[in-house]
Amino acid sequence: MTATVRHYVSGGRERGGGIGRLVGNIVDAAAEGGVEHLVTDTRGPRWSVPGSPLRLSAALATLAGDRLAAPRRIQHIHIAGRGSTARKLVLTAAARSIGAPYVLHLHDYDYARDYTRRSPRLQAAIRAMFAAAERVIVLGNRDAGTMTGLLGVPAERVEIFHNCVPDPGETPPRRPGAAPRIVFLGQLSERKGVPELLQALASPSLAALDWQAVLAGDGPVEGYRADADRLGLANRVSMPGWLGLTDTRALCADADILVLPSYSEGMAMAVIEGLAHGLAVVTTRVGAHEEAITDGRTGRFVPVGDVSALAGALARLVADPTERARLGSEGRALFLSRFSMSAYMRRLDGLYDRLVETARAIPAE
Repeated sequence: MTATVRHYVSGGRERGGGIGRLVGNIVDAAAEGGVEHLVTDTRGPRWSVPGSPLRLSAALATLAGDRLAAPRRIQHIHIAGRGSTARKLVLTAAARSIGAPYVLHLHDYDYARDYTRRSPRLQAAIRAMFAAAERVIVLGNRDAGTMTGLLGVPAERVEIFHNCVPDPGETPPRRPGAAPRIVFLGQLSERKGVPELLQALASPSLAALDWQAVLAGDGPVEGYRADADRLGLANRVSMPGWLGLTDTRALCADADILVLPSYSEGMAMAVIEGLAHGLAVVTTRVGAHEEAITDGRTGRFVPVGDVSALAGALARLVADPTERARLGSEGRALFLSRFSMSAYMRRLDGLYDRLVETARAIPAE
């Protein structure tokens, strides 16, 4: 594919959480193939609320500039619920007003719920935004159903792209005798199941075993550190905050188990990271996770909010290195066959090529 692409993402690739990390992966993979992908931040850092209108204004100016200087550049707009939808309503309205075609890429843990909470006026605006998109990319079958059933997007304009990560390569075996390491990747929050995870780690079934855990992510880290201290986990659980790509890969390379007991997800990047690194994945049946994980074969599912089941699943894996290795091996094979960056980019480039062919029929202004 030879056309350039611009991604619009809240926080950009550095401060955009899992969405930003996916965009960064796409940009880097495209660059390796000699194709330029640009990134425009529509919000700024999550903590910089006053700066958000300025970032959005700059994004609008960038969109207008592209329409004049690069009218066939693909405008790839990444969207979630809440404030992200508000910003993208403004951005896509501007795109339509100047005749700039765009792709919408939905990343949300429950967009149907977010949509139904909006006023009728905003619901109409959201439907118009999605209806005008050249294509709508979603993370799994549930979100595809939301697009076609709730928002009325024609099925032929909806594309399912499961998340992906670059292949980290085969992870060398950990040193013999090392305590199993459990990792959590993502924003520390109730939605991600962090309170239940801490309770599970403090349970009697895990107390008698040798293990260490790292909970890596932003959010109210100090509050969760205090919770861990109260549960007697201070010497076993560390919370380093948000980690960049290099540090995340190093953490996973020295880990054994990836846990993500979320209440809701689209398709968590952390789960794909765990599969890629050959970790035994423990997660919940939310979002598109069942489109990736087969229980007992490529990972373990536990019921949402069930502390006892979570503790039991982790305890069994901590105590059984053979089972950890089996799940990790099956999970990595699944990643290589279905969730690799190379497979993702082949599909994405094919989508872009089809859009470029369509755009050629539109005279440049």
